Amino acid sequence: MGPFIIVLGILFVVALVVVFWIIGGYNNLVSLRNRFKNAFAQIDVQLKRRYDLIPNLVETAKGYMAHERGTLEAVISARNVASAANVKAAQNPGDATAMKELGGAETALTSSLGRLFAVAEAYPNLKANEEMMQLMEELTSTENKVAFARQAYNDTVMVYNTARETFPANLIANTFNFAAAEMFVIDKPEEKAAPKVSFS
Repeated sequence: MGPFIIVLGILFVVALVVVFWIIGGYNNLVSLRNRFKNAFAQIDVQLKRRYDLIPNLVETAKGYMAHERGTLEAVISARNVASAANVKAAQNPGDATAMKELGGAETALTSSLGRLFAVAEAYPNLKANEEMMQLMEELTSTENKVAFARQAYNDTVMVYNTARETFPANLIANTFNFAAAEMFVIDKPEEKAAPKVSFS
């Protein structure tokens, strides 16, 4: 009976090691998933700030750009689409479709803001308006914060995706449905930069 107990003891220890390994791997993936969700929450804060600034910017510009109603409406429309896409992405930052929609909506918003700023250059009184200058400065600062938060989010997504794809953690990830997370990418390089406008 001695060898049987030894074999049973060895099997018990091996089973215990496997259980602790699974628990550790699972907890690590949960921790990494929570990190990228938290990183997206930082983007969410900055995007909401950006969305709040845009109506003020448009209202300030309206008084000077009465003939540019289409441009102003395009900015507000793009802002609303981006805001809705952000709400959807914030509910589940790991959802690839939601993140792609947000990336596309942000690209469209950045493009419409660029058109607004280009048109605003033709209005010297608007360029000299103190409120407009302050809003532009706040928007530029927010754009920089969004870019920084997006980079931090993408870094945490890469760490999470790498962890869930490497062996043997991929066995745990597949067993417990840890889906791949989508990075927050804006497709066109020229649209990755914050809009640059000088009112000086």
